[in-house]
Amino acid sequence: MDKKQFQKQYEAYRTAVEDFLSKLFLGDTPGCERLYDSMRYSLLSGGKRLRPVLTLEFARLCGMEDWHCALPFACAVEMVHTYSLIHDDLPCMDDDALRRGKPTNHIVFGETMATLAGDALQPEAYRVLLSADLPSDRLAAGVEVLALASGAMGMVAGQVLDLSDGTKAEDELALLHTLKTGCMFMGAAELGCVAAGGTQELRDAARLYAMNLGMAFQIRDDMLDVTGDEAVFGKPIGSDKDEGKTTYVDLLGLSGCEKRIERCTEGAVEALSSLEGTEFLIELVQQLAKREK
Repeated sequence: MDKKQFQKQYEAYRTAVEDFLSKLFLGDTPGCERLYDSMRYSLLSGGKRLRPVLTLEFARLCGMEDWHCALPFACAVEMVHTYSLIHDDLPCMDDDALRRGKPTNHIVFGETMATLAGDALQPEAYRVLLSADLPSDRLAAGVEVLALASGAMGMVAGQVLDLSDGTKAEDELALLHTLKTGCMFMGAAELGCVAAGGTQELRDAARLYAMNLGMAFQIRDDMLDVTGDEAVFGKPIGSDKDEGKTTYVDLLGLSGCEKRIERCTEGAVEALSSLEGTEFLIELVQQLAKREK
């Protein structure tokens, strides 16, 4: 797949996700307007929409004739991801003032409303997922996948480890990021397979691909926190060092990080070796390995 074809497909996925999300939380419950504004502020703030793209592409790869049918699954992932970013930025967590080049939610709406916006996005994600016009067994499986990816054995567990004190060895850092970042990538990819009724073999391949992609993504994030341009990156450079966090750059150096990203990228491609029609996913992981934002 050449870059032009890849970009056309990525844009089709991204546009469909944006359109779906833009129709949410337009309710008129008296007194709750500011809550909806806060939710939409973060939900519609842009970003790569990488996780829902993974869901939609794996749904297509697993044989779903119309990938639009998987949009509720894909957008549910993005809603959970958005809630996690709102909470991650709070003063009690990372205390960040900038996200995607804009003031963070609590800077604009205050800590209380930002907390409530995140609280609301999480259960609403499951409501949206369950609105998909798919067989009930797929809906139930989708709920389980998303809950495992985002809960106490997934993303939230990773956040707990991220907030713990002390320098981390490489195996500890790998566990932290597998949970905090990787689990949501793995869940997003697996959800696409679930939406399409894919086999366990396909679900396993999707998870292995996404695990490698997620690790490469995190290592590149650590590098960009040192070498990136704040105007391009969309958040402060050097925040990890300021917060005293151990990163892959600390443990491996920039050159070592590049080599590790190459290994992860190769692992992601290898995970797809038994499947056909994977050109989009291969191009995706290769492009992310060199991203600047």
